[in-house]
Amino acid sequence: MGTMTEPVSRFPVVEPEDLPADLRERVDEIAGKSGFVPNIFRALGHRPAELRAFLDYHDAVMEHPDGLSKAERELVVVATSGANHCTYCIVAHGAILRVRAKDAELADRVSSNPWQVELDERGRAIIDLALALSHDSAAFGDPDLEAAREAGLTEEEIWDVGAVTALFAMSNRLAHLTALRPNPEFYLMGRLPRER
Repeated sequence: MGTMTEPVSRFPVVEPEDLPADLRERVDEIAGKSGFVPNIFRALGHRPAELRAFLDYHDAVMEHPDGLSKAERELVVVATSGANHCTYCIVAHGAILRVRAKDAELADRVSSNPWQVELDERGRAIIDLALALSHDSAAFGDPDLEAAREAGLTEEEIWDVGAVTALFAMSNRLAHLTALRPNPEFYLMGRLPRER
């Protein structure tokens, strides 16, 4: 079992207090909501311009008020990260999916076998579209889009699936590059009642 003595990343990490003021404020706000600083911010912190761009794009894609719900966006992240074998994102976003979907089992089922997990028609269409784009993007095409449309996804929702899948293709690869270790706190989020 992992311990806190294991490195967070293969590369240098930066604690929030050592970040530029604007980034420190953003990371502190996230830590205030979750109760801890997710390791991704410590790992990307040694390149502030990249962390800033990552946070801006993440927020634009994941916090967009229209289209997919927040739980559906996390469903895409977990399925994509499972397909890409990204431990950090499976653990971190699996925790967020458990909280947003109010389902303690869904993230585990989706991350371990997104192709076979039982979902309603809408959820299945969302996952199938994300998997088609993440698994073999060169083969992605009109039949994938038509299947999503036939299942009732709007053009904006299809774009959302694609944007989330693309963002996490990048994020998954950064996590692989850095050998990013998930925070221990993620493992219990959404499984046990949150302490106040």
